[in-house]
Amino acid sequence: MATQVSPTVNGCRHSSFLRTAGALQTLTIFLQAVSAGLMLTSAYGETLHSVGARVMYGATMLYVLAAVLAWKPGGGSLRPVWHASGFLALASAQVLLGIAHVPSLHVPLGVLTFGLSVLVLVPRRRPTHAQDHRGDDGALT
Repeated sequence: MATQVSPTVNGCRHSSFLRTAGALQTLTIFLQAVSAGLMLTSAYGETLHSVGARVMYGATMLYVLAAVLAWKPGGGSLRPVWHASGFLALASAQVLLGIAHVPSLHVPLGVLTFGLSVLVLVPRRRPTHAQDHRGDDGALT
């Protein structure tokens, strides 16, 4: 006996997975910044940053998977797939710049990646169709 799940429940499940994967990605990027600071002050910072890079890259690939799962079966928007693919490209550039020891590009790209990752987590406000009619003094008319 097969159990059927309604598309709205399935879409909600994929959306939740997408938001969780995005939050995990943002957390790992933040921890990379922390480990970069530790790299300057402690002996184990470089090892922590190196391991964190692999974890962050894995979290970014998980975000791509979550975006594809939210889009393909559920018929959702393709926008998260493009966002996740962009993050994968940024993460790849970060890894290459880190291996090449180019901090003049590696650090600003990390800041940009973190900022964009936080923006993805912020829920978008949808404009309402109701007009707000206020007069010059701010009172509703």
